[in-house]
Amino acid sequence: MKNVAVILSGNGVYDGSEIHEAVLTLLAIENNGASYRCFAPNIEQHHVINHLSGEISEHEVRNVLVESARIARGDIEDLNDLLVDEFDALIVPGGFGAAKNLCSFAYEGEKSQINKVVLTACQAFVKAEKPAGFMCIAPALIPAIYGEGAMATIGKEFGTAESLTDMGLSHISCEVDDIVIDHQRKLVSTPAYMLALSISEAALGINKLVKAVLKMA
Repeated sequence: MKNVAVILSGNGVYDGSEIHEAVLTLLAIENNGASYRCFAPNIEQHHVINHLSGEISEHEVRNVLVESARIARGDIEDLNDLLVDEFDALIVPGGFGAAKNLCSFAYEGEKSQINKVVLTACQAFVKAEKPAGFMCIAPALIPAIYGEGAMATIGKEFGTAESLTDMGLSHISCEVDDIVIDHQRKLVSTPAYMLALSISEAALGINKLVKAVLKMA
């Protein structure tokens, strides 16, 4: 049975992992006959958003690993403990946590820096020539991991795509129900909630991404 490492970035679309994307990913992995283990960096969130009001909770502090455990039902591990030899593939769901906690793209744009623990974990899969999937805004991590010229998509959001292109990403416009595959790098991406208007729309591309990643594993 193939085993997939899933990196989460918190709990909630505005400051962590997009919950629908994360759950759809885990479901698709199991539905395709594979298993998964969830990981997250043991770091403080960039900030906390009240998902009812959309406002920043000024004095509230949360931990990315602790918050990610909500999605994983407590079955989660510190990203420092991820051993690439135990896995066949890597998948990173989106949500603003990917652009705020795993890297700084949400507030630094093309000057974005990636968390060192995240970079080390992801580059281990590159060095081992194992496939990876990134969805929604998570492709903001790709230039730092794969270097200039890697092909990926965040959908059809021109401004965001332009910033990622300035970082060295070869951006490919893509519909919500489709994926972009960089065969040379064994890299798959899909827009998910960058374009999706419903959970069923998000599932279309996510299911394709998981199938493509597992096929390359």
